[in-house]
Amino acid sequence: MKRTFLLVLVLLLAACTSVPATVAATVLPTAVVPASTATFTPVPSDTPTLAPTASPTPSGLIFAVIGDYGMGNQAEADVAALVHGWNPDIVLTVGDDNYPEGAASTIDANNGQFYRDYIYPYTGAYGPGAAENRFFPTLGNHDWYTIGARPYFDYFTLPGNERYYDFTWGPVHFFAVDSDENEPDGVGKSSVQAAWLKQALAASTSRWNVVYFHHAPYSSGALHGSTTWMRWPFKDWGADVVLAGHDHIYERLLVDGLPYFVDGLGGGPIYNFGTALPESRFRYDADYGALRVTVTQTEMDFEFDDRKGERIDTYTLSKP
Repeated sequence: MKRTFLLVLVLLLAACTSVPATVAATVLPTAVVPASTATFTPVPSDTPTLAPTASPTPSGLIFAVIGDYGMGNQAEADVAALVHGWNPDIVLTVGDDNYPEGAASTIDANNGQFYRDYIYPYTGAYGPGAAENRFFPTLGNHDWYTIGARPYFDYFTLPGNERYYDFTWGPVHFFAVDSDENEPDGVGKSSVQAAWLKQALAASTSRWNVVYFHHAPYSSGALHGSTTWMRWPFKDWGADVVLAGHDHIYERLLVDGLPYFVDGLGGGPIYNFGTALPESRFRYDADYGALRVTVTQTEMDFEFDDRKGERIDTYTLSKP
């Protein structure tokens, strides 16, 4: 009964969501396969996780950020085409990788269909995968709807315990966090997981430190809004930026000098904004899109494009 209700709810949200009729879709060369018809061969649970990856070009990096994307629909296809056009070194996700319930029957259609060339090892139904892993997701609440988020762990091979982990690529040290209440090591700022992040950030010797997860600590979204349990002292611990999703909007905020991004326009039904938070600096909910980040030793440039490739927002972090 719970599973049927969740599926009906997602379909109703999608039906009620309207995107301006003037928005043009960029269609991928291959057709979107309905998630219900997709299958995959899971990675055995005893497969060893990958070690943190080093970039072949240590002086710079381009990475993409997608969020709330795993629908297997045309909107996700359009965003995937946008991302592939950037040819990023790696792709990060800020959760909800597999709607509606995080099931094994949908995960390949929602991920491998569009991003198999970034996933390693890839054993799904959509062709060859990557030679090394360049796809680094985080868990969202929909990924946890299947008990233990088992399909997620069987499908992806990630560093550490795969729920929260870190890796370096070029000048950036990335810290993936699990913000869901199902996380065994807790989600509060005094949790075991938070203690791990504090220690790992303190030990980082990278030029830039990026923290990313699903539930946005600060959000002006009308449906979810801010997730206060994720208001950890990221700046004091050494983070340069925090990336999140959960609300299906795009928002850039500045909190005590630390930039926060909400990037949830990857394919799920678009939400509306409520009252803008005082920390909010830019808001957008007119169409789907993704975040492109270009990194050098001295700058980190954030560019949010809609699925047509039009530039919506830009922001730059600089270091001497």
